[in-house]
Amino acid sequence: MIAIPAIDLREGACVQLVGGSYAAERVRMDDPIAVAREWQHQGFARLHVVDLDAATGRGNNAARIRAIMNEETAEVQVGGGLRSSQQVADVLQDGARYAIVGTRALEDLSWLAELADEHPGEIILAADVKERRIVTRGWQRTLSRTILDVTEEISSLPLAALLVTAVHKEGQMLGVDLPLMEDVVDTAAFPVFAAGGVGSMGDLWALQDRGVAGVVIGMALYTGAVDPRTVAEEFAE
Repeated sequence: MIAIPAIDLREGACVQLVGGSYAAERVRMDDPIAVAREWQHQGFARLHVVDLDAATGRGNNAARIRAIMNEETAEVQVGGGLRSSQQVADVLQDGARYAIVGTRALEDLSWLAELADEHPGEIILAADVKERRIVTRGWQRTLSRTILDVTEEISSLPLAALLVTAVHKEGQMLGVDLPLMEDVVDTAAFPVFAAGGVGSMGDLWALQDRGVAGVVIGMALYTGAVDPRTVAEEFAE
């Protein structure tokens, strides 16, 4: 299992939100490029960079993302507001190893299928989940289908991974949703990544034991709840 630090961008800064709420911003660091360098210095081989402003129609942090990718020492997976084939192609061309798609892909599975065929092994589908229901548009809309329904529907697609974020756990460091992740892993035909709720090394070991291939870690790294270098060494691939 690989551990991947989250760099969530809002108004040019690196932030961490609690429970997927923009009103509950707990961490703000004004220089995300310095943050990216620090995570690379600690030994992480991949970074998870998401443009929260683009995801919610509040603007974009494209220049900051390009600057992070230009560091060229870690793989970068990039998401947030990628809702056209051209946007996906552009971010991959700019240097992202993987493009993360969410809202449009979940609301239009035929577009996701086309995208996966165009970029096999380069697309990560990100599903934000509250009590197994998928939420899109920056957590503002709840879909009728569950995450397991969607996972079954897309099982034949050549995706790089499915990233499932337990929004009801996000930023709280009170433990991950293990039953959710176990069920998704059992259903999926491709690697499954987890996010939301990590607060200890035990959470990471538990996810690995359930077959999770990668975990995106935010608050626990930024607050020191887990030691970055230890995490990077223990969960390197």
